[in-house]
Amino acid sequence: MPRVIIWSPLAEKDLSNILEYLSKNWNQKVIIRFLNKVDLVIDQISKVPNQYPLINKKLQVRKCVVTKQNTLFYREIEKRI
Repeated sequence: MPRVIIWSPLAEKDLSNILEYLSKNWNQKVIIRFLNKVDLVIDQISKVPNQYPLINKKLQVRKCVVTKQNTLFYREIEKRI
C-alpha cells in the first residue's frame, strides 16, 4: 500500500524556489519535465520507500537523485514519508 507523503515546510519552500528559478531561466517545457520527474520519484518512494540508499542510519534518511542538480532527501516514520 502506498505511503502518505508529507512535505516539510522547508522542502516545499525549496521546491517553490526551484520552480521560480526554472520559470525565470528556462521555458515551460523544462518546468513540466522537472515536475514529471518529481511526481515519478514521489510515486516510486510512496510505493517502495527503501529502494533508495540510506545515507544516515541513525536518522533513517534516504537520498534520491531527481536530476543532476536536484536531490530529494526523505525518511519513513510510521508509514508516512
